[in-house]
Amino acid sequence: MMNDCIETEVLIIGCGIAGGTAALQLADAGIQVTLITRAKESMDTSTLQAQGGIIYRGDDDSPELLSKDINRAGAGYCNPQALAILAEEGPDLVTRILMNRIGVSFDYNSEGQLSFANEGSHSIPRILHTADATGRTIELALIKKLVEHPDICLLTGHTAIDLLTPAHHSINRVDIYKKHSCVGAYVLNRVANTVVRCIARRTILATGGLGQIFLRTSNPAGARGDGLAMAYRAGARTINNEYIQFHPSTFHRPPAPNFLISEAVRGAGARLVNVDGKPFMQNYDAEWKDLASRDIVSRSMHKEMLQNNTGNLYLDLRSYIATEKIRAEFPNIYKQCLEYGVDITQDLVPVVPAAHYSCGGVWTDMQGQTTIENLYTIGEVACTGIHGANRLASASLLEGLTWGTRAAQHIQENITGQAAPNADNIPEWEDSGQFAPDPALISQDQTTVKNIMWNYVGLIRSKHRLQRAMSELRHLEVEVENFYRRAWLTDSMIGLRNAVRSAIIVCTSAWENRKSAGCHYRED
Repeated sequence: MMNDCIETEVLIIGCGIAGGTAALQLADAGIQVTLITRAKESMDTSTLQAQGGIIYRGDDDSPELLSKDINRAGAGYCNPQALAILAEEGPDLVTRILMNRIGVSFDYNSEGQLSFANEGSHSIPRILHTADATGRTIELALIKKLVEHPDICLLTGHTAIDLLTPAHHSINRVDIYKKHSCVGAYVLNRVANTVVRCIARRTILATGGLGQIFLRTSNPAGARGDGLAMAYRAGARTINNEYIQFHPSTFHRPPAPNFLISEAVRGAGARLVNVDGKPFMQNYDAEWKDLASRDIVSRSMHKEMLQNNTGNLYLDLRSYIATEKIRAEFPNIYKQCLEYGVDITQDLVPVVPAAHYSCGGVWTDMQGQTTIENLYTIGEVACTGIHGANRLASASLLEGLTWGTRAAQHIQENITGQAAPNADNIPEWEDSGQFAPDPALISQDQTTVKNIMWNYVGLIRSKHRLQRAMSELRHLEVEVENFYRRAWLTDSMIGLRNAVRSAIIVCTSAWENRKSAGCHYRED
């Protein structure tokens, strides 16, 4: 396998709203950016799949009210400093960057005013949207600006392997005594089958989440925990990784994928019902009912399925929302369900909870900096503490926008005069592969991870389940690491290695935290 080298001012790994926002603002400031994604298409991100919308500032809204809602959903575990930043700065960034800079056009009502949707645990309607494809609209507009920008080099089909830290990689062994820092990443160019040393003054991880380590997830295929695993191996601090949010309503009709049925559907009046077609959430949360926080709704559904001995429940739109409104406000959900034989204007929609969002991640300060010098994390891979123990609906897009902006600003203010890393001190990738990895083995190991995490580290956890999970995952990691070091390098091999490590991080965090809170629930 051949080697190559790219030298850039800033390397950004990930093309969603967080990484894309940071790249655009850095490039607007005249800073050279190399932006990479493992996906074949640059828009293939978690942002693309976000249906509901993005938090804005509703009528009679205030930063204090938004902070209160976020903290309530987060079980009181939210970082007060992060709350204040998001609530004060976030909505203005929606106007300045999404509307004015990249030209996103959100929906308006019949009176010509911005249309606000309501979602679970929000005190008032404050969610901006473009029908039920808000993330897609944002992502496509953002990618267009990134592709057009002369100071951005956008590389698709490039999988980050590991972060480069002089303490681990430098040929000059005296570098081990210096402050722990990051100088880029080893990256697999899958088209050319080469490993690139990407040397950068600053590196930003914006790799998204880890839902694919669970059997059922709303996340895209690339959400394998790549960024979390790479940062962990590099020595970064990670926190709150026991808090995995399960979305209550993902479509369930095997072999169809578990795609998302937006919470905005329940915000518009739809109800969750049991096998008899009767609503049940009032039995679990009398005040919020179907609009309770996601952890409460998901666990309630889990209990209801056990009581009724059924593999799924249903979402009833037909009885509560007019047909014309369903088709007008949820056209993509309507179309997608229809492809699998469910007409949401006429039929009950089969749904199950699925892994949706990682509230923890790599510890990050209010500028996006990690415990490793010159390494930033933003978006879902980061943990600023904004989500506490459970994320409020539609907060993730706003978080990515806010900390993408703050990281870019911090880099812009501090990169001038900083010497570029010496590429000659970082060795070329050493290929020790002896054989092509068997796709069947990789698939089986990925399935093993998914089943372990779903059954033992899912919605309801216990000491004995977590013990079993830790034992099996640690044994599997030894096997996978040995496999990784002897096989030729592929994206799926890299992904499997990262998935096992991320699963262990989540499981360890769940084991260490014996107190139930938010979306971490210990039945013991």
